[in-house]
Amino acid sequence: MAIPSFEQLPETLRSVRTRPLFNFFIQVRKPQIIGTSPDGYRRIGIIANGSFEGERVSGEVLEGGSDWQRVRPDGATTIDVRLVLRTGDAALIGMQYRGFRHGPADVIARIDGGEIIDPSRYYMRIVPFFETAAPQYDWLNRIIAVGIGHRNAEGALYSVFELL
Repeated sequence: MAIPSFEQLPETLRSVRTRPLFNFFIQVRKPQIIGTSPDGYRRIGIIANGSFEGERVSGEVLEGGSDWQRVRPDGATTIDVRLVLRTGDAALIGMQYRGFRHGPADVIARIDGGEIIDPSRYYMRIVPFFETAAPQYDWLNRIIAVGIGHRNAEGALYSVFELL
């Protein structure tokens, strides 16, 4: 089969559509530093708390999640988070996301030093997945989402979108 050019594809295959899912903020404690291993510089941020707000789902981020970050030799930081969301109606939702943060070395150093930097100056993107037994949120078990992040001294703020 010959592969069609991008222009020959149906519109559904030529663009990505999204719908806002929620914004969330996580407060992260000072990281636990593992140090430099064969895979890079490892640090673990423990999530103290947070909240999320969206049209279809809102609530709080429970304490105890963690972000297993790895700063790679190329300077990019891998993000690997597992946490639990509790909705306003007391449903529990497991949320796992992976992603990257990278940018100019001076910008990343300023972020790591606690400075608030315009998020357009660096790249911070995630891909969340959800798991829940709550019937009213069962739809979350079957979606793909993407998020855009912003780091500050207390934690991270993300805008999360459902891919349609």
